[in-house]
Amino acid sequence: MSAQAAGPQGRPGNQSAILKDFADMLYNWIKAAHVIFVIATMASLMIYPRYKIHQLASQPGEPLFETMKSAANKLRLIVMNPSIILIWVFGGLMLWMNPALLSQPWMHVKLLFVTLISAMHGYYVYVGKRIDRGTSKVSARTLRMLNEVPFLMMIVVVIMVLVRPF
Repeated sequence: MSAQAAGPQGRPGNQSAILKDFADMLYNWIKAAHVIFVIATMASLMIYPRYKIHQLASQPGEPLFETMKSAANKLRLIVMNPSIILIWVFGGLMLWMNPALLSQPWMHVKLLFVTLISAMHGYYVYVGKRIDRGTSKVSARTLRMLNEVPFLMMIVVVIMVLVRPF
């Protein structure tokens, strides 16, 4: 046996075990980051419409309007947008590291609902920018109803991931 094929203490095959352990550890760190950014995204999708509802209760130039506009923009730029991007990055890395997940029907449902949640994110940003310009036709009542939609979709995602019903 060559010295290159032997692992520490000269045991053959130990390098592959070390690499597998490293890959498993890396996968778990990526999964942890994915979950962290899912939580950040869901929190931001729950509060962002509320800021916009408060904005709609006032007029451009009024203190409440400007305060909510500023808070919503900071939330969008610091939390919402980076988090949704990182969800897809870390989720994609997990699928790349474990492509067998793509053969599972529950994963297809999960990805569908994650795509729908991402679309809600995009819609919220679109509506939010129109509210900032004073050109939105969306009502506070509509925003209150839409505010619950990402949460309901997240319930499906969590069930798919944890229960894996099919």
